[in-house]
Amino acid sequence: MTTNRQPNRLIDEKSPYLLQHAYNPVNWYAWEDEAFDKAKREGKPIFLSIGYSSCHWCHVMAHESFEDKEVAKILKENYVSIKVDREERPDIDSIYMKVCQMMTGQGGWPLTIFMTPDKVPFYAGTYFPKTSKYGRPGLIEALTQLHRKYVEDPNHIASVTQSVTNALTRSITPKSDRRLTKETLDKAYKQLAKGYDFTYGGFGEAPKFPMPQNLLFLLRHYYFTGNTAALKMVEKTLKDMAAGGIWDHIGYGFARYSTDEEWLVPHFEKMLYDNALLLMVFTECYQITKNPFYRQISEQIITFIKREMTSNEGAFYSAIDADSEGVEGKYYVWDYEEIFDILGHDLGGLYVDVYDLTPEGNFEGKNIPNLIDQDLEYVAREINLPLDALLKQLEKARTKLLEKREQRVYPHVDDKILTAWNGLMIAALAKASRVFSNQEYKKMAENAMEFVEKNLFVKNRLMARYREGEAKYHAYIDDYAFLLWAYIELFETTFSKKHLKHAHFLSEQMLELFWDEEHGGFYFSGKDSEQLIAKDKEIYDGAIPSGNSVAAVMLTRLGYLSGNTSYLDKVEEMYFTFFNDVNRMASASPFFLQSLQLMEYKTKEVVILGKKDNDKGIHLLKEVQTEFLPNVVFLFGEAPENFSEVAPFATAYKQINDETTVYICENFACRQPTTNIENALKAIKKK
Repeated sequence: MTTNRQPNRLIDEKSPYLLQHAYNPVNWYAWEDEAFDKAKREGKPIFLSIGYSSCHWCHVMAHESFEDKEVAKILKENYVSIKVDREERPDIDSIYMKVCQMMTGQGGWPLTIFMTPDKVPFYAGTYFPKTSKYGRPGLIEALTQLHRKYVEDPNHIASVTQSVTNALTRSITPKSDRRLTKETLDKAYKQLAKGYDFTYGGFGEAPKFPMPQNLLFLLRHYYFTGNTAALKMVEKTLKDMAAGGIWDHIGYGFARYSTDEEWLVPHFEKMLYDNALLLMVFTECYQITKNPFYRQISEQIITFIKREMTSNEGAFYSAIDADSEGVEGKYYVWDYEEIFDILGHDLGGLYVDVYDLTPEGNFEGKNIPNLIDQDLEYVAREINLPLDALLKQLEKARTKLLEKREQRVYPHVDDKILTAWNGLMIAALAKASRVFSNQEYKKMAENAMEFVEKNLFVKNRLMARYREGEAKYHAYIDDYAFLLWAYIELFETTFSKKHLKHAHFLSEQMLELFWDEEHGGFYFSGKDSEQLIAKDKEIYDGAIPSGNSVAAVMLTRLGYLSGNTSYLDKVEEMYFTFFNDVNRMASASPFFLQSLQLMEYKTKEVVILGKKDNDKGIHLLKEVQTEFLPNVVFLFGEAPENFSEVAPFATAYKQINDETTVYICENFACRQPTTNIENALKAIKKK
């Protein structure tokens, strides 16, 4: 409940996060010239607060401080206050998060920055309680002391801001004369193995994040090297996460992270990007192992996305909040007796036994359903029930519990459409469609792409965010790279050349807008975007892969697909650009290293001429699309002229006797074409 019903300037914004603060007594501005002009005119510092709508601690700080009249009064008298949605303006967030990490050694959201009207920080932190507690300085204390320092000791402020400016200038590592090599891949694997949790899967200690880019790298490491330990690390991580409370056993979907090491207690918010990337990992793990469990989880992720994160127009929402009715996890947790009220004595008793629900609970007196240390085959034997019958009973219970849960107050949904995150989900759905031979998944991917093409290009320039009829903010490198990924996956699913044409267009615009001509690599913001206090160029993967990482992999794939070696040349340059960063901590850029795997190990280009709907074409497509072949790219056309706009090198190929004809090239050398599909498949699959 807010303390002031008079709206501030944020009432005119589209961002759900900014709108959450529109009735704060704080005199908020959005990031706009008017705010900085006011600060300069009145000689006031800027109080910058960055967060996002499904962030639990952002809600806490808002309730404690930004809804408080005493805090609002101090801010109004001494500061110009600016609110930023990090998901709309990742360019702003990226730079100021880097400053926070430099100043404090850590980062997170809410991100709190004190800075001059020239946008240069002199103090940074994350969550501040209203008054000092938990060993943290209070916001009122910080606001008061920092304003006094700003007014009374301008020389100190100038010294700090100059240090920040210098540090930002140095933060972009210079280009090396040394190139990344296969040794870097081995180094990354060893570092990941060293940080791997052999007890519960995943990497590092609590809080534990899924880190799907680590898993995608390890699947490829297994494929290229035959190292079964890499595959085992992925499988254990996926199985343990799916057993834990980070996986929603009632409504499906993964939460953002686990607060404990065994994946039991999630931070309950659900992000589009996590579920997209994990869908990709589970799908690929199914390709490798053919274990139906991975297919099941993949399909359940899609069920959740379709039910809860898809707009009426077919695009995908950004996030679902952790809180409902002001309580974290309230929507998702259960009282012990409640289960029996809903399911009855017998089914309820079975459910609480299987999913570890107790009168004491496992989360603040409530229960999070989980299958940690549970073996359903063992349970079936113990109760003398066939496994299939047990699974049917549990599914009956799940359906009833979901129906009951849907009557609760639903958490806030951040319904803005972000190009980058939609790109990830489109890519994952396109891959799932071809691996599982499911046309519905392809339709979901194509509908979302149509939405992006219709609503997120303004005068041929890609934009970053859409909400309520408004496309806004020039797209960032993440948007271009992730959407490029989506186009390539859609092409490999449909073999429609329109997707490859769009991929070429997007790549050329990406290179024009973001490429650093002097040192290589991609800047975070385009040449036509707002210029901030520093130019950011990131290679390390965070919660999602970096834009440079994904751009490198997709340009490599597109280069092999199209025969355009200029794309490969750009990626080759990136191995010098980022040598120092990646060599320092190879495991921090696992997605980028996928491109190096493609460059350092054998790759194959396969051109197929013939009809997709004849028996040979159907058989060939089904075989290659369900296999895990990360080093093989495919072109499929009914006639050579089909390739003229997207892969001119293939227009010289001829079909033999009107039969499905396969050309296989490996390491820039091509074999004789063949119409023998089984021989072609053996050659394609051979490592």
